[in-house]
Amino acid sequence: MTPLHLTPSDRGPIPPALVMVCAILAILQIAFFPLYYGHGWIVEGNGLGVPTDFINVWSAGRLVLDGHPASAYDWDIQKQVQIGVLGQTYPGNFAWHYPPPFLFVASLLAKLPYAVAFAGWACISVVPYLVAMRTIVGRPFGMLLALAFPVVFTNVLVGQNGFLTASLIGGMLVLLPTRPILAGICLGLLSYKPQYGVLFPLVLIAAAQWRAFASAAVTTILLAVASWLAFGTESWLAFFKWMPMFSQAFLVEGRAPFGKMQSIFALVRYFEGGETLAWTLQWILVAAVAVSLVWLWRSRTRYEWKAAGLAIGALLATPYLFLYDVMVLAIAVGFLIRVGVSEGFLGHELPALGLAAVMLVSYQFIGPVPTGFGAAVLVAALIGIRIRESWPARSVAATQPGASAVVHATNSLV
Repeated sequence: MTPLHLTPSDRGPIPPALVMVCAILAILQIAFFPLYYGHGWIVEGNGLGVPTDFINVWSAGRLVLDGHPASAYDWDIQKQVQIGVLGQTYPGNFAWHYPPPFLFVASLLAKLPYAVAFAGWACISVVPYLVAMRTIVGRPFGMLLALAFPVVFTNVLVGQNGFLTASLIGGMLVLLPTRPILAGICLGLLSYKPQYGVLFPLVLIAAAQWRAFASAAVTTILLAVASWLAFGTESWLAFFKWMPMFSQAFLVEGRAPFGKMQSIFALVRYFEGGETLAWTLQWILVAAVAVSLVWLWRSRTRYEWKAAGLAIGALLATPYLFLYDVMVLAIAVGFLIRVGVSEGFLGHELPALGLAAVMLVSYQFIGPVPTGFGAAVLVAALIGIRIRESWPARSVAATQPGASAVVHATNSLV
C-alpha cells in the first residue's frame, strides 16, 4: 500500500455542481442551529433542558465525578440524575451503554455546565473529522464535503459521537499504509464502539497488517486496564450486567422505533417482519460483507476502494446502528470523491451521490425510517462498480508485457 497524497497533475477540477450542492448543504446545516438555539436545541423555550442523547453522556460523567461510576449503567439511577439536570422527566430512558473506557470522556465533559459541554462536544469532536476528510479528499474541498454531509445536522442536534467515530475510522484508514502503529491506535480507541469489533481485526489479518493489529490490541487492553484502575471492577461488572438488557430493549422489544436504526435488521423489523427473519438476513449480510472484505483486502485493488469498502462494511455489518453513526459513510464518500476529482467521475456517480444525500436528508422530514441503510447500500454499489471496472485493466496488465507497471501506477495511490 502506498501513501495518500496527490501530485499537481492529479489535481483535476472539482465539478462546479458538486461544489455548489456541498456549499448549499453545509450552509443550510450550519444556519439551522441559530434557529434551534433557544427553541429546542439543548434548552427549550421555557428554560427546561431538551431530553436527548447527550444527557446520558453528561449524567454518566456526573456519576463518575460523584464517585459512583458503576451507577452510570443503572437505568433508574441515571434517569434521576438526568431529570435533575433537565428539570423535567421524559418517557423511556437515555441509557449509558458504552464500555467503561468511554467514562473518561464523559467525566471530562461533566466538569462543564451541561449546555456548555453539549455545544463544546460538537465543536471539539468535529475538528478531527474535518482533518480526516481533508486528508482523504486531498484538498481543502474535503472540509466543505465534510460539513455538507447530511448527517452532520442530526449528529450535532442530539449531541452524539458520530464525528469521533468517523474521524477514528478515517484516521485509521489514512494512516494504515504509512503509519500502521498510529492506525492501530486509532482502531484501539474505536473500541468504545464494540459493534465494530469483528470486521477491522479480520481485515487487518487478511492484509497481514500485523503492526496495526498488535497496536490496536495493545491500545484496547491499555484502555481497559486504565478504566479498571480508575473506575473499579464494579463498572465492568455493571457494563456486562446491563448490556443484555440494553440489547433486549432495543433489538428485541423495539423501545426505540426501529426506523431510527439504519441496518437491514431494523429495516425488516420496521416493515413488521419477524425477528427470526431479521436476524437471518443480518447474519447473511455480515457473512457476505466479511467474505467480500477479506477478498478485497487480499487483492491488488487500489487502496481507495479497500478503504471505502471497509468503511461501508462496518456500517452494514452491525444491526445496532443509529443515524448519527452513518457519519462513517462520509469517509467512504470521501475516498470516492478523491478518485473522481483526480481521474474523473463515472457518469452515474454524482447523480447517485445526490440521491444518497436526498435519502439522508429525507429522514428529517418523513420521520424515523431506515433511509441511512439505503444510502449506505447505494454508496456500496458505487464502490462495487468501481472495483468491477478495474478488472479489465488487470487482465490487460496480465497479458501485455510491460503493461503491469503502468496499470499498477494508475491504480495505486501516487
